[in-house]
Amino acid sequence: MLAALRRRLAADPPPVRLCFADGACFDLAPSPTVTIAIHTARPLRALLTGDMARLGDFYVAGDLTVEGPIQEVMMAGIRLAERIGRNTMVSAGSRLARWMRNPLRRRGRRADAAAISHHYDVSDAFYRLWLARRMVYSCAYFQTGWEGIDEAQEAKLDHICRKLRLRADEALLDVGCGFGGLLCYAAERYGVRGTGITLSRQQHECAVAAVAAAGLADRVEVRFGDYRDLSGEACFDKVVSVDMYEHVGLRGLPAYCRLLAKLVKPGGAVLNHGITVTDSAGAAQGPPGGEFIDRHVFPGGELPHIGGFLHAIAAAGLEPIDVEDLRPHYVRTLRLWSARLEAKAEAALCLAGPERMRIWRVYLPGMAIAFERGWLSVVQTLALKPHADRMADRPWTRDHQYGDATTRRPHEQLTNGA
Repeated sequence: MLAALRRRLAADPPPVRLCFADGACFDLAPSPTVTIAIHTARPLRALLTGDMARLGDFYVAGDLTVEGPIQEVMMAGIRLAERIGRNTMVSAGSRLARWMRNPLRRRGRRADAAAISHHYDVSDAFYRLWLARRMVYSCAYFQTGWEGIDEAQEAKLDHICRKLRLRADEALLDVGCGFGGLLCYAAERYGVRGTGITLSRQQHECAVAAVAAAGLADRVEVRFGDYRDLSGEACFDKVVSVDMYEHVGLRGLPAYCRLLAKLVKPGGAVLNHGITVTDSAGAAQGPPGGEFIDRHVFPGGELPHIGGFLHAIAAAGLEPIDVEDLRPHYVRTLRLWSARLEAKAEAALCLAGPERMRIWRVYLPGMAIAFERGWLSVVQTLALKPHADRMADRPWTRDHQYGDATTRRPHEQLTNGA
């Protein structure tokens, strides 16, 4: 088996040492920096045939373990996948994000609730170890790339609030509000009245506690439930949704956009922040083994290309006025998260358990590589709901997005498109 594997990797062997249950170890290249320890016979066939998805399953189960700096582990894994992964000659193949484009994926309220619970209902203490102070679980926003995660996440929250041109006492809806960081920030800094909804019970409890701790219970309400149960029409001045539509599904995207359009007032704004596939035809990108994400991280997740999302927004009666690609920002965010998780690995293991810890250790740096290589991107889309006066509430420039946040007083200076 080893000889066959070496032949397949001869042109570009990764810096990997393979160690087997009988104690034998073999180096695929000189001076290996990564060790793959195979503890049972179960992964051997998957390794020989290049079934990277099954190898991922065995890794999660503990049949094999990896040692070495996590970034080097991920790069070695990608090189293995590219050299020996099954179906490497098939155009779209079995790729990193194939789960995001499956049109036959089972959907429904029960399945959606189970998928959300699988990913988010781990432990808020686990997420607190490596997320920023405000527990924001989405791409941060960097001015230079050297900022810490707390500073960059605050900048992202402010960037969203500026794009929406929030004003004091406006009604803001946050669909998929997570741990409540954006709602609290918008209420504190911009004086809005906020409503959030989440399908994660853990996030709901954490968000309610964050609102209470900030003394905002009279201005912010966080609901536990399905966004499809939101009722009413033209109830909110502004609507925001951050990393939520990944869970909606491609078939559900038109209805999702129609609901956002229904809930916002004429002249109001809707901002969506979410991950997209980058292939114009919607094909997933990356090496074989993408089923790992579907099985272990985001069951039921699907992503559109930005063109498909813009079509859905426009078809819902909203007018897109600003599209911003933030791909480099997510590379940096994921690497900071990964470094923080590595630094708190012992505590994270106690909180999440060995299987989930193994998943997150490779998921975060793996996604950083996916964004760095352009297999995925993340985009903020701002749209307006047309008013009787089609020119009303439209800013002439983007100056409101990029002014000096240290000298500006949001409540007083954001008026009439300023």
